[in-house]
Amino acid sequence: MIRLDLPDQFLTERLVLQRLRYEDAEEIFYTYTSKPEATRYVSWRTHQTMDETRSFLQYAIWAWKEGTDYTYTIRLKADGRLIGSVGIINENGKIQFGYILSPNYWNKGYTTEACKETMQLLLKQRNVYRIGTYVDLENIASIRVLEKCGLIEEARLTNWMRFPNQNNRPKDCAVYVLPFKVAVNP
Repeated sequence: MIRLDLPDQFLTERLVLQRLRYEDAEEIFYTYTSKPEATRYVSWRTHQTMDETRSFLQYAIWAWKEGTDYTYTIRLKADGRLIGSVGIINENGKIQFGYILSPNYWNKGYTTEACKETMQLLLKQRNVYRIGTYVDLENIASIRVLEKCGLIEEARLTNWMRFPNQNNRPKDCAVYVLPFKVAVNP
């Protein structure tokens, strides 16, 4: 298993990104996991109970230790308010990432800011050979974020993903990748 050497916390101009903690459960639930408008384009169901968020946190903390999934909360630097999260799935150097933000903080550049800094951290990781994600073609706001962060569309996939918060029907998606060259040590 190729593990990433990621910090527990990193900063941007306006944000603090911090490794998930059990203590974050209530804030996470009320900020985004229970919000249908926030979870429309994610691969997991909108949380109906705090226990669902707690179960996710148990997984996230375990997965960080295993080196397979690194998830950060996104907080405002000014007041510490939790506004979202960014997750990094590590498949032995092939990285898939995603993000979610409270609807109260959309269209303020926070997602782009968090994503750009996350890309910079990932580019410094040894043995990372691919960074990318997929997005529902109807998720125009997310596509804009990816493009602002330097990712390019690699492919379009018909009926690629079932989104549980969109009646679980198959949706067309685009694969976005961060173009970079890296020598991977075998």
